[in-house]
Amino acid sequence: MKKSLKSFAFCAALMSSATGLMAQPGGGFGGFGGFQQQAQLETSKEWKDVNYAGDDKAYHTCDIYLPKQEKASYPVVVHVYGSAWFSNNSKGAADLGTIVKALLDSGYAVVCPNHRSSGDAQWPAQINDIKAVIRFIRGEAKTYKFDTSFIATSGFSSGGHLSSVCGTTNGVKIAKVGKESIDIEGAVGNYLKESSRVNASCDWSGPVDLTAMDCGEHMTMGASSPEDVLLGGTKLADEPDKYRGLSATNYVDKTDVPIIIFHGEKDNVVPCCQGKKFFELLKAAGVKTEATFVPEGGHGMGMYSVENLQKMVKFLDDVRAKK
Repeated sequence: MKKSLKSFAFCAALMSSATGLMAQPGGGFGGFGGFQQQAQLETSKEWKDVNYAGDDKAYHTCDIYLPKQEKASYPVVVHVYGSAWFSNNSKGAADLGTIVKALLDSGYAVVCPNHRSSGDAQWPAQINDIKAVIRFIRGEAKTYKFDTSFIATSGFSSGGHLSSVCGTTNGVKIAKVGKESIDIEGAVGNYLKESSRVNASCDWSGPVDLTAMDCGEHMTMGASSPEDVLLGGTKLADEPDKYRGLSATNYVDKTDVPIIIFHGEKDNVVPCCQGKKFFELLKAAGVKTEATFVPEGGHGMGMYSVENLQKMVKFLDDVRAKK
């Protein structure tokens, strides 16, 4: 399937416009199998549109879900929607009936945040927002019954990218990448003294190496790709350091947290070679990692089997058990 940037952006906008009303198995953009009615989640408590940045911006709000079984506190997973970084308000379509439900049913609190889109601000604003969410979780742990001894990230597509960057940049405040100096941590929110470290990350179909988005079968983006837009309209050939600094693969080293990867081998939106390269780099660095490459899986389509969701939960459970 070949698509122009125009149709690519249209799909993202369509998914965004449906936020709060409908959700689809693939989340955000990309699982072009159509919409389904939003899942009825079994929870003990929910909070909607909580502002994690201490401002009045909708793109700095999150939804918080606690499992049905009431406990004093819960381990936490931050799950980020996919949108090719085009949407700033798709938390209501963040794989609620699949990933979020599986996590809740397994005893995890789930936080689904909005973040600034590429139309709102250039990179690294998006990772600054997710880091702020993690600091907020620590700062408001008592209010929302968060067990901050375990915080993980998860995400689909561009959300998988943000989750993966979180998993590979623990403790990184300013990243030096060639000629570029990138403020990874940022200064969003009221809890700047809290840590943004995570304990594990899940990557569902994420673009993790933005220097190699033409690997394998891939979409034709036309004049500009989503990553070009995110970086302010530049081009890989002109400013390669910016694309390296955008890539989770750039930050892989032996200190990274455990990371689990899911990618469809027939994904022609984010090619499967992205996930495979990430997996090999993590293994070579000695990082605990697992990967599932689904032979018939597309970009969200065919990825959310019970087996795969259970693999995700087991991976997180195992990381918690060994802490």
